[in-house]
Amino acid sequence: MGRKEDNIRKAQKLMLDPVHIRNIGTAAHIDHGKTTLSDNLIAGAGMMSEELAGKQLMLDYDEQEQARGITINAANASMVHTFHGEEYLINLIDTPGHVDFGGDVTRAMRALDGVIILVCAVEGVMPQTETVIRQALKERVRPVLFINKVDRLINELKVTPQQMQQRFVAIITEVNRRIAKLLPEPLSKEWQVRVEDGSVAFGSAFNNWAISVPFMKRNNITFNDIYEFCKNNEQKALSKKSPLHEVLLDSVIHHIPNPLMAQKIRIPVIWKGDPESTIGRAMLTCDPNGPVAFMVTKIIMDPHAGEVAVGRLFSGKIKKGDELFISGMPDSNRVQIVSLSVGADRIPVEDMAAGNIVAVTGLKDAIAGSTISSLKEMEAFEKIVHYTEPVVTIAIEAKHMKDLPKLVEVLRTVAKADPSIQVEINQETGEHLLSGMGELHLEITQYRIVNEQKVDITASPPIVVYRECVKGKGGPFEGKSPNKHNRFYIEVEPLEEAVFDAIKSGEIQTEGKIKDTKALARRLQDLGMEREEAKGVVAFKTSDVLLDVTKGIQYLHETIELCKQAFDEAMTLGPLAQEKVMGLKVSLVDAKLHEDTIHRGPAQVIPATRSAIYGAMCLGERVLLEPIQKVFINVPQDYMGDAVRELQSRRGVIEDIKQEQENAVVVGKAPVAEMFGFASAIRSATQGRALWSTENAGFVRVPPELQAKVVAEIRTRKGLKPEPYDAAYYSA
Repeated sequence: MGRKEDNIRKAQKLMLDPVHIRNIGTAAHIDHGKTTLSDNLIAGAGMMSEELAGKQLMLDYDEQEQARGITINAANASMVHTFHGEEYLINLIDTPGHVDFGGDVTRAMRALDGVIILVCAVEGVMPQTETVIRQALKERVRPVLFINKVDRLINELKVTPQQMQQRFVAIITEVNRRIAKLLPEPLSKEWQVRVEDGSVAFGSAFNNWAISVPFMKRNNITFNDIYEFCKNNEQKALSKKSPLHEVLLDSVIHHIPNPLMAQKIRIPVIWKGDPESTIGRAMLTCDPNGPVAFMVTKIIMDPHAGEVAVGRLFSGKIKKGDELFISGMPDSNRVQIVSLSVGADRIPVEDMAAGNIVAVTGLKDAIAGSTISSLKEMEAFEKIVHYTEPVVTIAIEAKHMKDLPKLVEVLRTVAKADPSIQVEINQETGEHLLSGMGELHLEITQYRIVNEQKVDITASPPIVVYRECVKGKGGPFEGKSPNKHNRFYIEVEPLEEAVFDAIKSGEIQTEGKIKDTKALARRLQDLGMEREEAKGVVAFKTSDVLLDVTKGIQYLHETIELCKQAFDEAMTLGPLAQEKVMGLKVSLVDAKLHEDTIHRGPAQVIPATRSAIYGAMCLGERVLLEPIQKVFINVPQDYMGDAVRELQSRRGVIEDIKQEQENAVVVGKAPVAEMFGFASAIRSATQGRALWSTENAGFVRVPPELQAKVVAEIRTRKGLKPEPYDAAYYSA
């Protein structure tokens, strides 16, 4: 295995020279060929045997990934490639395409400077492709385009060379339209992908060949030659003449910026600290001698080494024995091992310098998304915003009582490694709630608990996560404290849509204390909130806002912290079905407080404020919101009617039906609650001919005629009485 050792030696030398480093990823819709492509790149660089490439799926080393034939974890590997006589170190991350694992893609983007976007020549730009382009550009990660499965166009769809080129132009135009729309000037022009400069390549990852215009000119190959090779089934010869790894890695080295250039563009977007501070300057210049600034994008659970934090080092050097601080944690952690990743292997090294993707053991307090630095007070990186949130929950419990303590430990570890999974541990009932992006996400997580962590569990059928809000304005409603000495008057109404969207996209930070009240008030006014209200914002709870719009009330400044606590509790358990509240504006409009501190403690203020919020929500007419999914079904014309019927029988709404050659593409929306078991149902309805995918599309109101029934079901499941309380109950 001489070539691999040789490569590892070269990699260790190159990792000290940021000019010769490229940090790249692959991103695409599910099944467009990312992992096969990554394998062939690694094999081409001599990191595994070429015979196994594309079959071994080296980066899908998780046995669940191999069994299901999909990528679940974002895996990473480093390789060395020679371009114009110089050697370069390429750090590659292969990301998942399935919508349930979108969180992994978003986190991986934070570590990268460039991304190879794969589009299948047959299917074109798909919904998930759009999402990954959006995620990449938001993080200022530069794209190059690879149009995959070109051999299928020629051999299966029998297109002519002219039709083939028209198809390519359509895909490239579509991708460029997205880039232009999502980026500010001048990047929106600079980052367009173009055939002539080699930022677009075509090929077949499975058959290990690719082609780009600069390569064609250099090696005298034409599009017609490619067409003939594929038609005559000589793709093996083609892969020798025009190897995939050479064409694509050339394109990457030429177009993707090195860390020195990339960090100048990326740091101002992903870090909002002072650019003139020592750490700000060190990150902008990718300075190996500056303070350590490291962002964890993934935690790997290694059975031997324990937790391994993988992420991007933006400045400084990490070496064994360093004491590093993790944002939000009081104590420092000591670095035990620093290593370079090659597929499933990690090669320990003495230290790693800025600009690299690094694997570190010993940071036990880190989670995916942590900011880690040698400076205790470093301003954290921007929170990674996910486009979807958990919508499906299962209740799990340990089969054997003796495993209960271990299960609690395992669930904490699971939540650490995959922040897209939410875990609620109920110490009293021994029942634990696991919320994820979809059925598959939860299945995989259960599999890991049982097979990797060796804890036997029983799980409930999946339950859908609902949200609560109000239809209109409600209140003012009076909430009285148990001792009747304090009164709070609350009004509620739905939050302005523009404000809600800004919170969802992460533009308005809702975590922690409000830092700059004036800047926040200005921003909220721009988004359409009235001036007095915008100035009165005192707290956020995810997408809910608490306002204090009272005038000169004595003792209120001492009591407001307790009101915030009550608001927090009321938003976590809504009055309709004890689901979380979403998109609600809660205003404290008046209060009467007892002058003696002893009479307005937590036991008085919290229940009074909570009752006032619940009562006002009853007056504003409570509504239940359910998660919906956008559904895309690609199906032969003959089966289109069956597919449409299947979707409509699940309260689905058809939004669009497009023709694509002999197939129809059906686009619709359906509630997540109705989509369980859809995979097998659509298979049998279309005799397995349908290709389908979904993406989460937020929450909508449950139809009024169904609301009472759904609320009663949720309440009964939670052990509450089926009917929610009315306003009179809260004024007692």
